[in-house]
Amino acid sequence: QTFDKIERIQQQGPSLQRAMNLARTKAISLNGGLNNYRPEACMFSTTLARQRCLIKADSFGFIFQFQGGQPGWQVEGAPASVFTEVAVSADGKTLLSIQNIAQ
Repeated sequence: QTFDKIERIQQQGPSLQRAMNLARTKAISLNGGLNNYRPEACMFSTTLARQRCLIKADSFGFIFQFQGGQPGWQVEGAPASVFTEVAVSADGKTLLSIQNIAQ
């Protein structure tokens, strides 16, 4: 099952990268910009480590779930202040939904 997921992610490469960039950018904007908010490190990854944030990838699109908080929160070991879920179209170009939940 893991190898199937890895193969699917590799095939979706460009669309997945676009989707991740869009999801991250929208979350940063929604939460006040980089001066106020940083998403979880997995949203910046270009390796298979990003799988932790990628919850679903299918013909309907991508769903990312990740935490975020003040700049430095993750490095300092501070708790996240926001949980975000973002859905993006299969081509990675359209934001379908975004939800923030304060923690």
